[in-house]
Amino acid sequence: MYKLSLVPLLLASLMSQVESYFITVDAHAEECFFDKVKSGTKMGLMFEVAEGGFLDIDVRIVGPDGKTIHQGERESNGKYTFAAHMDGVYQYCFSNQMSTMTPKIVMFSMDIGDAPSDATNEGEDEASHNKLEDMIKELSTALTGVKHEQEYMQVRDRIHRAINENTN
Repeated sequence: MYKLSLVPLLLASLMSQVESYFITVDAHAEECFFDKVKSGTKMGLMFEVAEGGFLDIDVRIVGPDGKTIHQGERESNGKYTFAAHMDGVYQYCFSNQMSTMTPKIVMFSMDIGDAPSDATNEGEDEASHNKLEDMIKELSTALTGVKHEQEYMQVRDRIHRAINENTN
């Protein structure tokens, strides 16, 4: 009975940090966001241009050493997952520099997983506890993925509905 009461608490403590935003990027502007993480932490960025112009935006992910991890031009949406290669502040930027007068509305989510642990485990109780912990982490990650897919599909539905209504 005691072990079952710990499961909800453990699940809540193991959930990865997920932040979702809707932002407006004005013409000739760039908006950047930052996350400080430790080396080995799994990170992810999902975005979708919801409104504005040709529904495209430039995206760039830069590591703490100033090296570009990913760069895309005139993309409507995307999903990028990577592991932090070093401790420090990672930067996500959305640029609308190419637009002459149209602002863009962008929905995006930044997923920050748990930092890898260095602890060595001994004993059968700890091994079974760690197996349960790993299973809960895996379930949490899968549920977060489902939530992101639903948000993504809602935005795409809204975009395509607006296109259909404007062309009829």
